[in-house]
Amino acid sequence: MQIHHDSRKLFLAGPVGGLEAVLWTPTRAERSPIAAVLCHPHPLFGGTMHNKVVYQSAKSLDSLGVPVLRFNFRGAGLSAGEHDHGIGEHGDVQAAVDFLAEEVPGRPLLLGGFSFGSWVGLRVGCSDARVQELIGLSIPVDTSEFTYLQSCDKPKLLVHGTRDEHGNWHTVEETVARIPGDTRLVLVQDADHFFAGHLHKLDQAICEWLIERHPELHKL
Repeated sequence: MQIHHDSRKLFLAGPVGGLEAVLWTPTRAERSPIAAVLCHPHPLFGGTMHNKVVYQSAKSLDSLGVPVLRFNFRGAGLSAGEHDHGIGEHGDVQAAVDFLAEEVPGRPLLLGGFSFGSWVGLRVGCSDARVQELIGLSIPVDTSEFTYLQSCDKPKLLVHGTRDEHGNWHTVEETVARIPGDTRLVLVQDADHFFAGHLHKLDQAICEWLIERHPELHKL
């Protein structure tokens, strides 16, 4: 996949100090209708913004000309602070949303998260009016509680592998059945938690959903 962006490394002003981040800004002339924040998996298990699922998601968005902000939660990479078991990390996500909203004033935001990043990130996205769309990848329903989605009617895309080790796909289906509003679940057959060997299907799911919602988007 070709690269269509300028890349900027920076530190966000997080609740407990600087949060390491990378912002990709499209080089194409057309103005994207949205901009995106992506949240990475569990830091205590090696999760960072450079995780392959998060990186693939960023590439998918970049291919559509969408500005993408990735960042490291507190204690991950060069970010200040220590892991706070998903509590303080809500403030980290909020800091990322605040930053991107200032970078692209008035533009609706999309918030996406993978695994731990989906559990923490989607909660913030549901409550922030500037975030109008949500993407949850491999939501860990076996180990984390997602009942908050039952009061969130924002459009959502959930992509999940049928062999996910941290979220039985039947439980994901049951979760989706209780979520209001427009929620699309894409099940990737035989994919594990990290979509090993199936990242192209993740790319396809993200791009198809966004182009359907925003016909002005197109891949280069």
